[in-house]
Amino acid sequence: MKDAVLMATVSSFEGLRQPRSSDLKQFCELFEPLFAASSDEARRQAAAALARSPHVPPSVALQIGSSPIAIAALFLTRAMSIDERVLLDIIRNQSPSHANAIARRDNLTVRVVDALVERRDSTSRPAAPVADSPKPASQGPATPSPEREERLRAELKALARTAGQPVGAPVAPPRRPLLALDATHEALLVRFSRSGEVNLFAATLSHALDCSAVFGERVVLDVSGWQLAVTLSALGTPRAEMVRMLTTLYPYLGERSGAGTRCDALLDGIDPVDAKSRVEGWIAADDARREGGQRHAPLLGPERAEDPRQPAAYPAPANQTQQVASTFYRRNLTRGSR
Repeated sequence: MKDAVLMATVSSFEGLRQPRSSDLKQFCELFEPLFAASSDEARRQAAAALARSPHVPPSVALQIGSSPIAIAALFLTRAMSIDERVLLDIIRNQSPSHANAIARRDNLTVRVVDALVERRDSTSRPAAPVADSPKPASQGPATPSPEREERLRAELKALARTAGQPVGAPVAPPRRPLLALDATHEALLVRFSRSGEVNLFAATLSHALDCSAVFGERVVLDVSGWQLAVTLSALGTPRAEMVRMLTTLYPYLGERSGAGTRCDALLDGIDPVDAKSRVEGWIAADDARREGGQRHAPLLGPERAEDPRQPAAYPAPANQTQQVASTFYRRNLTRGSR
């Protein structure tokens, strides 16, 4: 139950496009005790989900980043927004594995690079010899400590400057194996579909697949229900649960068609093996889009496409002429009916 409540809290927070200070405070109060009391698997899922959020409060980031490295690694490496003070605190007070995860981040600040150099130098410095131990044979002149520190500092700064820059032709990321839907995400999907919370349903689906928010939105916005049916089938969702979610989100699928319903006919035409391969391809394309730095315009965000009525949009391409004419006709018909 605590795992389910934790994931529901994270999903609700991610659904906020621009959280207010009161929203951030309430999220901290709910998240911190739930995260501490949940299982390791739920904490890993919550950390991976919040790594995509640009509004993680500093106290929450510190709590996740200070967790065991098996839970915190992905968050420390990929989190979109972590304060410099939080990174410095984790580097100085947590394990070398935590510092190594932070070193793989893009766009490290100078202070963070300096802290990583100091931590690396302190962990690699050999212990002082015992007073009565024999003096080892000379191995040649040792590298002076200031020179060694400067060399390490220069290497890390060079890595920080070049992080994220493409080298040669872009390489598409390999396909990630698709895992079966776990009980926590399945329960959340059923709950959000029953309550009609489409945004939270799409966000939970993205979390289950470890994809961007746009992936879940695109799947749910397919009003035919085919993309969602293929995705649920690929995840190994029981047929009864698929029917329940599909007919709730797309009521017309519950209509009778022959001996069964439209939903039955839709699911009968989906091969689970082919569905899994197809969804893995979708996820690989989504990973490539994220690696390429393409910007996602949220469905409910303030961004809008270019207005086709403006002169800059003309002339319309040949394949769009009929669509523009149809839009103009519907507008004039609506005005005439008024």
